[in-house]
Amino acid sequence: MSLDTALVGKPNVHVVDDNAAVRDAIRWLVEQVGIDVQTYANAQAFIDICRPGMRGCLVLDIRMPEMSGLDLQDYLNQVGIHLPVVIVTGHGDIPVTVRAMKAGAYEFLEKPFNDQVLLDAIHKAFEKFRPIWDREDRRSRTADNLRKLTSRQREVLELLRCGEPNKVIAANLGLSVRTVEAHRAHIMEKMGARSLGQLIEMVVHAGMENTP
Repeated sequence: MSLDTALVGKPNVHVVDDNAAVRDAIRWLVEQVGIDVQTYANAQAFIDICRPGMRGCLVLDIRMPEMSGLDLQDYLNQVGIHLPVVIVTGHGDIPVTVRAMKAGAYEFLEKPFNDQVLLDAIHKAFEKFRPIWDREDRRSRTADNLRKLTSRQREVLELLRCGEPNKVIAANLGLSVRTVEAHRAHIMEKMGARSLGQLIEMVVHAGMENTP
């Protein structure tokens, strides 16, 4: 599997730890249960490849040179990359735990950790975040489809979103009702909507006003 496929395909595990032995141990453990794994020796190596839309669980050490695991966590929150984070560290203390959890860490494990506990944390993180990823995917597909609309179709769609009937849309845009009906049919086809209600729901959730 290529790295690009791993990043956007089924959820996998990303291990960021400056200890090569720990990286290799976690890789071996996770691969035994059929989950793809990528490993990184430092936070910057992960930043270099991460991007919005990637899926997976981040298994993250805290104390690393240059950028700590907590700083990497903050960075991901700032750029809007939503990954469950399992903190695995040999230097756990209450202030560190509190900061990690406030930043959204899903689990906090101290080294040496129990193998099954780590695997359970990863599986539970996938289950918790799958609905979030599904919503993001639907929003992204809708935004892509919105970009395929012509300027006139976007005008018609905006009036549909405001609840205007075809006759009012036709009058506002100086079109015939039949032309508005044709635009509406093309909009439904491009957006993959089966009903007007579904179309409006898709547009509202995607945030049409923020889509160029």
